Amino acid sequence: DRIALVMDHFVPNKDIKSAEHCKCVREFACRNEITNYFDVGEMGIEHALLPEKGLTVAGDVIIGADSHTCTYGALGAFSTGVGSTDMAAGMATGKAWFKVPSAIKFNLVGKPNKYISGMIGVDGALYKSMEFVGEGIQYLSMDDRFTIANMAIEAGGKNGIFPVDDLAKQYMAEHSKRDYKVYEADADAVYDEEYTIDLSTLKSTIAFPHLPENTKTIDEVGDIKIDQVVIGSCTNGRLEDLKTA
Repeated sequence: DRIALVMDHFVPNKDIKSAEHCKCVREFACRNEITNYFDVGEMGIEHALLPEKGLTVAGDVIIGADSHTCTYGALGAFSTGVGSTDMAAGMATGKAWFKVPSAIKFNLVGKPNKYISGMIGVDGALYKSMEFVGEGIQYLSMDDRFTIANMAIEAGGKNGIFPVDDLAKQYMAEHSKRDYKVYEADADAVYDEEYTIDLSTLKSTIAFPHLPENTKTIDEVGDIKIDQVVIGSCTNGRLEDLKTA
């Protein structure tokens, strides 16, 4: 019951190797009676699916075989991606080894405009816990929070995490029957850095090749021709992306 298997990136199969991989997973899931096995017709982006299925709640420690496993920090869980060996050890023993990360506090204030994004680059939080706090969080939907926590890995972070407020509790009550536990930072917690971000001043940002940190705000783009637009990703892959576009 503590293991979830989601085909995600591998279905539909793009080649024979992917098909063989999925066959192996299916046989393992059936042989070991894995409760939370999601195949074609039930699956989607793992990081959106597991919270919706009520499998991730506040206070959990969650490891996953994809770097964007840090998504579940939106619900106040410690979640992070690991390699195949650590994943196998976790499945077999229920244990994993971590170095406790230092933390960076992001104090969010103000109400965000539409279509805005980040600031610290692809290595600004290497092996650090990205902790998001502040009155600005009240203006962020759960989809917003899942997306922000999901992208902690793209700043080099070990995890991203949000406080468990009324919106998070409402989400868990709607999606899960599991008990949860709320953890909060100590009042005298020490942070490597602290940033205050006024969400109302952020501008829409476009990433250019070949790094996510190679960005320009929308008013800096000028007459650059856009040849291709990709909608949806590991971030959430929801229909809202298409509506926005």
